[in-house]
Amino acid sequence: MTFALPAACVLLGVLLCGPPAAAQSRGELLYTTHCVACHTTEVHWRDRRLATDWDSLQAQVARWQSIGFLAWSDDDIAAVTKYLNESYYGFKPRSGAPMVLTPAAKTCEGSRC
Repeated sequence: MTFALPAACVLLGVLLCGPPAAAQSRGELLYTTHCVACHTTEVHWRDRRLATDWDSLQAQVARWQSIGFLAWSDDDIAAVTKYLNESYYGFKPRSGAPMVLTPAAKTCEGSRC
């Protein structure tokens, strides 16, 4: 009987825990935290959507995070763009290193910006 109670507790603990939850990407976490209050899935499927390719999708993510005063990094913008593209759009990403297009991006020549 001394083993029955601890064994029952372990079995109950295993059963209550269940399988681990699937990990969310950084892009999904940012989007679900900051964007879904206004942007339901319908915004991504409307006829007059503003995102028509990878670059315009990334520009819209940069635009809206700026309007929301979110101060996301370039990596955050790229992560949300990737999440939206994989979940809704299926655009062909740019080849090579990811590049974030911001609404007010500066053009630099050499050491002058």
